[in-house]
This record gives sequence, structure tokens and C-alpha cells, in this order.
Amino acid sequence: MHYDAIILGAGGAGLLAAATAGQAGATVLVLDHADRAGKKILISGGGRCNFTNLGIKPQCYLSENPHFAKSALSRYTQWDFLALVEAHGIAWHEKTLGQLFCDGSAKQIVRMLLDECARGGVDIRLSTTLGDIRHADGLFHVAGHSARQLVIATGGPSIPKMGATGRAYDIARDFGLGVVAPRPALVPFTLGAEDNLFTEVTGIATPATASVNGARFDEAVLFTHKGLSGPAILQVSSYWRPGDPVSLDILPEAASLLRDARRRMPRAHLKAALAEHLPNRLAEALARRIGLATELGNLPDTALDRAAATLTALTFHPTGTEGYAKAEVTAGGIDTAGLSSKTMEATSCPGLYAIGEAVDVTGWLGGYNFQWAWSSGAACGQAIAARKG
Repeated sequence: MHYDAIILGAGGAGLLAAATAGQAGATVLVLDHADRAGKKILISGGGRCNFTNLGIKPQCYLSENPHFAKSALSRYTQWDFLALVEAHGIAWHEKTLGQLFCDGSAKQIVRMLLDECARGGVDIRLSTTLGDIRHADGLFHVAGHSARQLVIATGGPSIPKMGATGRAYDIARDFGLGVVAPRPALVPFTLGAEDNLFTEVTGIATPATASVNGARFDEAVLFTHKGLSGPAILQVSSYWRPGDPVSLDILPEAASLLRDARRRMPRAHLKAALAEHLPNRLAEALARRIGLATELGNLPDTALDRAAATLTALTFHPTGTEGYAKAEVTAGGIDTAGLSSKTMEATSCPGLYAIGEAVDVTGWLGGYNFQWAWSSGAACGQAIAARKG
């Protein structure tokens, strides 16, 4: 059968694009090798889907072209998607930092997208092997079907156990598009033996400011048996490159807090002062690292200042990350230099589009990547409908 568009990938971006185009009168086929639509949606947010964020803005996205996401994000906003959620009667709540979650289950978001596709008469075929993809006589040919327009919405290679692959990049290259080197993002760090502090405090989480290459995030840090994790670490991992140090401000205002502790309990040691503000095991490990054995009352300001400098700039040197298996998203991807920021269409191959995680646009943790899926999908769907028939 001949369609106006074939969309490769039944994830968030692909389904939103299909629904948008279908409801505007285009004939659309969605193909996916998975046996269920929206598999990544279903596991997101602990099964409740952090579907967007109230604080969406272009500065919260990484790309070789930091301006690329502006157009799509401004034309289909978090408020547009929230209105769709509410129109389907899905109850939601706001957690920290503007993150919006379903009260019930991520299944509700998938069901909503499938219902929207059904309203647009979209055909969805799962468990389908794409095989070779050809372009001839003005048509794209995929798995026995043809269309004048083709959408790459197969995501990136993060979370391979869900069936994720790098097929999007192969398709893009086959049609002359560039690819910015992909890498795991929103991912925990691994540490080596020289950073032995983390092995003493495995399982402990504490609020901190994590910094890498000028990017700073104030959230929880979790010490794991492999290294560092937690929201603050996942955030800065997107900005990290091999060899970069990671700095943690474990105790803001450390200098004044230590002076106050010296005044209040001069006979105590550093560990006692730290334990007032940090988990006990972490306080003990940090006190050992700093190495001040003298009672607080006998410590000069210079010693307290050195201790404070360690606590506000605790430095680690990651050996790497836990890779795509633990990465929530993929940074890099199909180069935006070859795409229209308004329509997501390839400038060198009319009728070919790329959307969602497959593209070199990566958001912060907290619903930002889902919003990019919705916004880029809507932009693409509108463009498909404009060229239907």
C-alpha cells in the first residue's frame, strides 16, 4: 500500500508525529521491530512517565547547534502536551524542579498516543523487520510499503535491553546526512581505585552541587559500588568528556559551618562537625580524607579553610561511564546541520525527516527529552500533512 508517510519507530516522537499528520488528513504507516509500542515510555519515571517539565527552555538542551531546538519547542510546548494529557483525563502531579508525572501509570501515556493515532487513521505494525530502505521514483520503499515521505524516529542506542539500536544513524548516512558522534548521556560514572572514597560510602546519597566543564546541577549524588550516580551526576554526565574531572560541593558554606562548630564544640573532632550536616559514614570518610586529627578548638583558621576547600570542591576523575546499558538517553546523533529546524526535514533529501532522540538534541533529566520528542514529532507531523496527497 502507498502512504503519504512511513514513520520508523513507535516511540514517543514517532507516535506524536503520526497522530499529528493522520489527524490532518495524511495517510500514515508506523513500523517498529518491537512487539509493543512505546516501550521506553513504559519504563520511564519508575513506570509513571515523567512526560514533560514546566521549565522547558532551549538552554536545557545540548546540541552542536544550540539554536536548533528553539523553533519546535516554541511551537509545541509543554502546555500543549499537558492539555492533551488532561483532555484524556490522565491525572498528573508535579514533583521537584517542575517534573510532571502520571498519578497512575506510564501505560496511560502510551494509550493516549495510540488513541490519538487511531483518531487519525494511522496504521501501526509492530514486530516488523525493516530490512533495506530504498528511495526510487520519488518514493521511499520499506518492508514492502512505499511512501513519498519517510521519518526516522527509531531513537538512539541507549537501553539496548529494550531493543534500542543505532539503526537511525545508518539510515541517515545512507541518505547523505551527517552524524555527530553518539555517546551515552544521563548516565552514572565509574571510578578507579585512586578515588577510593566512594567504596567506603557505597549506597549513601546526599544533596550536592556537581560540576563539569562549567555545567552545575544542585541535586542528589549517590555513591555506588562502581562510582557516582544520582540526579546531579546524571545531569553533568551529558557535559562530560573522557579525562574531565568531576567536582562535588558536598557542604556549601563549609567554612562558616566549621568555624561555628569550633565555637560550639571545641573538644569535638572534624567528624562530629561534619556529621551534623552529612550522613554519618560519609562524614567519617571525609574526615579521614581531610586528615585533621586535632580537636576543633585547636585548629587554626587556615586548617579549617583547607578542610572547607575540600568539602566544597571534592574532585573525582571518572574512568568512564556505565555506558548505553545504563544511559537514559543518547547524546549526539543525526547532525542538525542537515535538517530544517521548522519541519525536521533533511535539506538534501526532500521527504526525509528525523525526530526525537535520533537527532543531535539532548535534554536535561526531568521530562526534557520527552518534550523534545513531542515538539519535534509535532513539527514533523505538520510538515507531512502539508505535503499529503
